[in-house]
Amino acid sequence: MDLFDPMRWQQTLANMDMFWEGFGFTLRVVLAGLALALVLGTVLGIFSTTRSKVLHAINRVYVEFYQNTPLPVQVFFMYAAGPLILQRITGASDPVRIASFTLGALGVGLYHAAYISEVIRQGIEAVPRGQMEAALSQGFSRAQAYRYVILPQTFRIILPPLCNQALNLVKNTSVLALIAGGDLMYNADNFVSTYGYLQGYVMCCLLYFLICFPLALLVQHLERSSSRTPRRRRRAVAAQAGQTAGGEA
Repeated sequence: MDLFDPMRWQQTLANMDMFWEGFGFTLRVVLAGLALALVLGTVLGIFSTTRSKVLHAINRVYVEFYQNTPLPVQVFFMYAAGPLILQRITGASDPVRIASFTLGALGVGLYHAAYISEVIRQGIEAVPRGQMEAALSQGFSRAQAYRYVILPQTFRIILPPLCNQALNLVKNTSVLALIAGGDLMYNADNFVSTYGYLQGYVMCCLLYFLICFPLALLVQHLERSSSRTPRRRRRAVAAQAGQTAGGEA
C-alpha cells in the first residue's frame, strides 16, 4: 500500500522543514487568535449580562452574525474586501495587503469570540447575584466588581468549555489553507501537490494531534475536577453539620 511505502516516507521526512514551518505559523496564529477571542469574548459576555439594552443588543448582533455564518466565508471576505476597505480608510493608491498571520488571527479570533462570549455569559449567570450586590455595597464600582469579584469566579466555572473552544480554534486555523495562508494545512497541501504523496496529510494530522491532544486531556481533567468539587463541598457541609449536631448534643 502506498501509505506504507518507505521511499515515500523518506521523501516526506526529508521535507519536514516545511511542515515544521507551517506548525510554527499555526501555533502563532492560535495564540494570537485565542488572545483576541478571550478579550473580545469576555467584553461581549459582560455586555450580555448588563442592564443596558444597547450593550445587550451589540452582543446579540455580533453573536448571531458570527455563529450563523461560515468561518471560510468570513475569512474569504476579509481576504478579498479587507485590502479595499483599508485602501479607502488610509487613502492609499493601491489596495493595502493584509498579512496571512493577521488574517488568520482575526478570522479565528473574531469567530470564536462569539462562542466564548456565550460561555462567559453562562459563567457569569452561574455566579450568585448576591456577589455583585455585596461588592457594590462595599464601595466597588460595577466595573471593579466584575474585575475583582465576578470574573475570577466565572473563569473557574467555565474552564472546561473554554478549553474546548481553544481546541476548536486550533482545528479551525486550517481554513487559512484556502487563502494560501502559510499554515500547517497549506504547507501539507503544497507537499501533496508537488509529490503526490498522501503521507503529507498523515504528517499534517500528526502535527495537529501534537497541539490538540494535550488540550483534550486538559479538558477531560478539568471536567473531572469540576464534577468532584461539588461532592467535596457537600461532604464538607455534611461534616460541618455533623460536628454542629455533635456539639449541640
